Amino acid sequence: MLDRLRKIFEVGGHSTEQTSQQNVDDLHLAAAVLLIEAARMDDTFDSEERIIIANLVRSKFALSEDEASSLINLANQVAKDSIELSRFTKQIRDSFGHDDRIEMLEMLWRVVLADGKLHDHEANLLRRAAGLLYVTDRESGEAKKRAIELTS
Repeated sequence: MLDRLRKIFEVGGHSTEQTSQQNVDDLHLAAAVLLIEAARMDDTFDSEERIIIANLVRSKFALSEDEASSLINLANQVAKDSIELSRFTKQIRDSFGHDDRIEMLEMLWRVVLADGKLHDHEANLLRRAAGLLYVTDRESGEAKKRAIELTS
């Protein structure tokens, strides 16, 4: 899985022989990059946030521990090298139904609330992500409430 993800990232896109598995890998990478970006918004990406992200991607995408770890390592590198969210949110928006996009936003809320504090940069990221994922403010607020309940 990691090799497929690296190839996709290195060539900057898809080959003409793109398979549905590559689409799935792209989606996993896009989701993981967003989650890591959310974790890094307060200038830290600690082990607790990494564990939360690993659990979220394993659960959401039915990945093994090794696959989730490899995905997070690659997504962390991609997040460091990327300056834009739109490419990742577009992948999620195009691949997920509306309920799954709300769930993705809830996952993001869980990551930013992991340390018990909501920083201004984190709140800004979540507002932008909600808009880019076509999730309403109300739906985002409900996702935040669910995330708070799960992190309490």
